[in-house]
Amino acid sequence: MNEGKRGWLLLAAGLVMLAVLLALVAFGPLIAPYPPAKTSPASLQGASLQHWLGTDSIGRDVLSRLIVGGRGTMLITLTAVSIALAAGLILGLLSGYVGGKLDLIVMRVLDVVFAFPVFLLAIAVVAALGPTIRNLILTIAIVYTPALARVVRAPVLSVKRWDHVEAARSMGVGEFTIALRHVLPLVVSPILVQTSLTLANTIFTVTALSFLGLGPPPPDPNWGSMLAEARQFMELAPLNVVGPAVAIVFASLTFIVLANGLREWLDVSAR
Repeated sequence: MNEGKRGWLLLAAGLVMLAVLLALVAFGPLIAPYPPAKTSPASLQGASLQHWLGTDSIGRDVLSRLIVGGRGTMLITLTAVSIALAAGLILGLLSGYVGGKLDLIVMRVLDVVFAFPVFLLAIAVVAALGPTIRNLILTIAIVYTPALARVVRAPVLSVKRWDHVEAARSMGVGEFTIALRHVLPLVVSPILVQTSLTLANTIFTVTALSFLGLGPPPPDPNWGSMLAEARQFMELAPLNVVGPAVAIVFASLTFIVLANGLREWLDVSAR
């Protein structure tokens, strides 16, 4: 199979998987067979016609909590990465296009953030600010902005010296217009790929923080807290662990497949 067909297949597979995730985000509470907080006497029940993935330690339907919890996890992920992408685009474009002292100052500040391991920095920020949804989104945006800004800055440094940019400048086109119309569109490819990979990493970061008790507070379900609650009942009710674990892997794999598909498709089309 040549690279073109493989890129199309990966991209199509990633888009289908993404459509499934977005459907859960949009219609999660309507799809769930039971209210996620509804309890029953049948605790730690195995798979049945009434409860396809069984029940947890206080009789709540695991499938319902998985669907609704996915909505919360995905909303946090998409919102945080959107903020990080906007900040990364602004900082990377300004730093690379303007250059000089501004580039030096911006990159040194981002280097300080980039020097810390992402997960440890996220733990420190959430622990300091408190485990709320707003703080979690802010934390994710902070820790992933430097990587996105670097990806934007690198091609901007090259593109701003291309002939068509110099021609536009010689014709009196404003610098702001040049940056938006003649530079930014040419660096979209690496931005799309890096954003997809950032979404995959963010899924793991959000669920790991929730697993440690630094995610959204109860009673709202999320995949990380479901794993944390279910680990002590792994032998009695393994589906309580398998369900959220498979969901986390599927969500992360979705964006990894999408990133690989975008990379190969864009590389092939650029030839």
